[in-house]
Amino acid sequence: MVAADAVGRSSEDAMARETDRLAALGRLDFLDTPRDEGFERIVRLIKKVFSVDIALISLIDAHRQWYKACSGMSGDQAPRKETFCNYVIEFEEPFVVQDVLKDSRFSKHPSAPGEDAIRFYAGVPLRTSSGHVVGTVCANDHKPREFGSEDVAILQELADVAMDRIELMQSAATDGLTEALTRRAFKQAADRLISLALRQQKGLACIVLDIDHFKTVNDTHGHAAGDEVLRSVAAVCKATLRTGDVFGRLGGEEFAILLPNVDQQGAVAIAEKVRTAISSQQICGSYGVLSVTASLGSSALSSATKDIETLLVQADAAMYEAKHSGRNRCVSWSSIAPEHATGARKHMLRAGSILFNDRRSMIDCTIQSLGVDSASLSVCNTTGIPAEFVLRIKDEGFEKKCQMIAQDRHNLEVAFR
Repeated sequence: MVAADAVGRSSEDAMARETDRLAALGRLDFLDTPRDEGFERIVRLIKKVFSVDIALISLIDAHRQWYKACSGMSGDQAPRKETFCNYVIEFEEPFVVQDVLKDSRFSKHPSAPGEDAIRFYAGVPLRTSSGHVVGTVCANDHKPREFGSEDVAILQELADVAMDRIELMQSAATDGLTEALTRRAFKQAADRLISLALRQQKGLACIVLDIDHFKTVNDTHGHAAGDEVLRSVAAVCKATLRTGDVFGRLGGEEFAILLPNVDQQGAVAIAEKVRTAISSQQICGSYGVLSVTASLGSSALSSATKDIETLLVQADAAMYEAKHSGRNRCVSWSSIAPEHATGARKHMLRAGSILFNDRRSMIDCTIQSLGVDSASLSVCNTTGIPAEFVLRIKDEGFEKKCQMIAQDRHNLEVAFR
């Protein structure tokens, strides 16, 4: 375990290790994936085995800790710098704090004060088969407690079970809840169809849709109602689409559609048809009758857009604009960024910084995709970030002035100036 006087590696080694770690996390493509009952069972088991208040399975990118499964605590992510799990990532070893208030390193930690404060923390690495630590499995409590080497060994076994499940799910083709393609399978199908469209010089378009106010459904009516909403929306989408269209689930309440032989104008018409079908349905259950809407964004193959990552980025950005402008509407990429004919993007995870206010203000970010003229960024909260700023990748000596094109609460689409 990490000793109290442990000395960190050199900054150069740490940056290289972090770059490799984020690359491994990016290859998994598992961030922001849907809830999974297998992981929920593991966190419930951790709570029972150790009699703790809180259990988490987390993936950690450059700026945040994202909860793949969580029991005993609200929310779905936290700023990385404010987490105990950051120590597990830094030292790649189990980390235990038996009493936060008696440890000088954490007496002023954001989680230390208050009635619901975390007083005990135990975390172990979530390690890939190639040895990269991409996240943590941890047990927390509101009171101090002992946690010996045998306890750490058991927690690590449960972390290994969680990692086995992550790696097993890489081969899954369909989402168990909605029967849509998984994110990985959707992208694989898209690669084949895009290659065919380019070879035959035919059109192809992409739609991304996100269910509006989905968190409110879960918070008000419970996850069972939320699951029924997801199944119903997926069923309506599949019933509305053509036989050759490809339908996938990208994240919790986010879906994507690939439309062969369709141009941008055709994609707008189909998106509107899907939006109307979703808003017209009634979902019935023990919770009563629910109606939901969705926000949709579309993009299309072009001379500058020839890969699924770029299509998804553009459709995502258009969807953010649909959310920002009132929800329950369709927006096309061409309508929000006609002057930004962005080129190809490469999917990646990189640690970056957003600099503004004459470089006096800085916000950590994760770069999710990068091209020569644009990028997609993820942050804990976009509130307060100005329309123009500087993006820096410190370990690569990279700096670009950016213009914000679109945003939602956690994501930014930017063009380089």
